[in-house]
Amino acid sequence: MNLEKNVQVKQPKYQQIAVDLASKIVEKKYQVGDKIYARSSLASQYNVSAETARRAIAVLQDLEIVEASKGSGVFIKSYEKAAQFVRQFHDVQSVHELQNELLVSIRNQQNELLNLQEKTKQLISRTEHFRSVNPFIPYQIEMTMESPCIQQTLQALNFWQNTSGTIVGIRRSNELLLSPGPYASLEDGDIIYFIGNDESLARVQNFLYPN
Repeated sequence: MNLEKNVQVKQPKYQQIAVDLASKIVEKKYQVGDKIYARSSLASQYNVSAETARRAIAVLQDLEIVEASKGSGVFIKSYEKAAQFVRQFHDVQSVHELQNELLVSIRNQQNELLNLQEKTKQLISRTEHFRSVNPFIPYQIEMTMESPCIQQTLQALNFWQNTSGTIVGIRRSNELLLSPGPYASLEDGDIIYFIGNDESLARVQNFLYPN
């Protein structure tokens, strides 16, 4: 049986009354042998129907917590069984609370995931649009001594043949060299600017830093 997400499972009123009465026994507000309210008084105290009060007493009687006799009333029979009933009830309640908290956490994570997916779609859409109207916006990558291409010329590297990317500029310190020729070399600290398709960025990265 599938329940709607916003449906909360609640204990029947008669069971709530039974637990409350058992709790009062555990708290020693009632002693074994004490007579508790008649059904009519119990119904009035908890603002329920006489039938609901009868069911609450029936639960306690079935568990041998109280003993009911016609004409005499309802008497407390067992402290131990009252304590056992209350303990089991709270254990079940704790499980339900944990389940509800887990479901809330899962729903929150699902909402966050949906939001992240939507933002990602928007970013991809805008990036693709930006690239489509600005196809020559260059990528950039920094050269370090970790690259085996340091101090080699673009001609020696066969840069375009190996990467399908075209270097359009090299920034060295405060100077920018546009359209560097085949004899321009790559030095430590250089920022190189290149254009190409979407695969060019990965190819250039792998070519300059193969490890």
